[in-house]
Amino acid sequence: MTEKIPLLIDTDPGVDDALALLMAFNDTAHEVVGLTVAAGNVGLGRTVRNALKLCEVAGRSDVPVYAGCPGPLLHPSPDAADVHGRDGFGDVGYAPAAHGTQAEHAALAILRLSHVHAGRLLLVTLGPLTNLALALKLDPTLPHRVARLVVMGGAVSAHGNLTPAAEFNVAFDPEAAHLVFDAFPTFDVVDWEATLAHGLPHASVEQWLAAPSPRAAFYEQISRQTRLWSADRRGDHWHSADALAMALALHPEGATSLAERPLAVELAGILTRGATVTDWNRQTGRPDNARLLLAYDRRRFEALVQAALAAT
Repeated sequence: MTEKIPLLIDTDPGVDDALALLMAFNDTAHEVVGLTVAAGNVGLGRTVRNALKLCEVAGRSDVPVYAGCPGPLLHPSPDAADVHGRDGFGDVGYAPAAHGTQAEHAALAILRLSHVHAGRLLLVTLGPLTNLALALKLDPTLPHRVARLVVMGGAVSAHGNLTPAAEFNVAFDPEAAHLVFDAFPTFDVVDWEATLAHGLPHASVEQWLAAPSPRAAFYEQISRQTRLWSADRRGDHWHSADALAMALALHPEGATSLAERPLAVELAGILTRGATVTDWNRQTGRPDNARLLLAYDRRRFEALVQAALAAT
């Protein structure tokens, strides 16, 4: 029997994050060894609370949850409560989870788990990169122990969703993203533009959410507000960036088109702060550090989402 791949998820739940976490919990080839939580979609107290509740709903209260950074490294940033609800989970008023967080800070947990699972660890980031950046400042050798880093973030040709040029996760803490992109020699990226190219049909999602499972019932509740928001603004498809990133992390063979290019973060632009700048023509002479997802098998993606929601 093949040993499971250790999976550490840095997250800021968030409705998108919740779906990605359900996919990770449902995967038989990976073992979630921890959730490190940062502020992002909403404030840290709420993202931690949401992470704990999702573990409980999924029957995975054994997964340790580590609270991390309450804001960006340097500059304040807006949250995404208008999309995810004030509490990040659609303001449905769920009962808090019965269990709590670990005492260890998320950045320290990242470092410790990188030693425990050195050379095998799959690290997936679904939110701002603040926790990972702090871990790198504490120990710059961290990338040598991570087998693979998958980042949900950026807009590879500057079609942003927080600003005209910048995607939310990177724009929330551009300095953190800069530190991470500069430290890791290679990493996978699922950006906002790939997300828009892989929408999930609303009709199909509603059918999946009607499944007789606790996961589907809970997710139907917490995602209702953001699905209505999406239907009003983006038509007949709903977009889940973190779910697509998790699909690539768990099943990289599902990628049908990838591009390797140098990727950097703009820190000082008046109109472009937080933008991810892709050197498509390799003009800077920098090495290719990012493997960019351009296309993923749609049927496989939808099947992974459906299976995660109906898991019992």
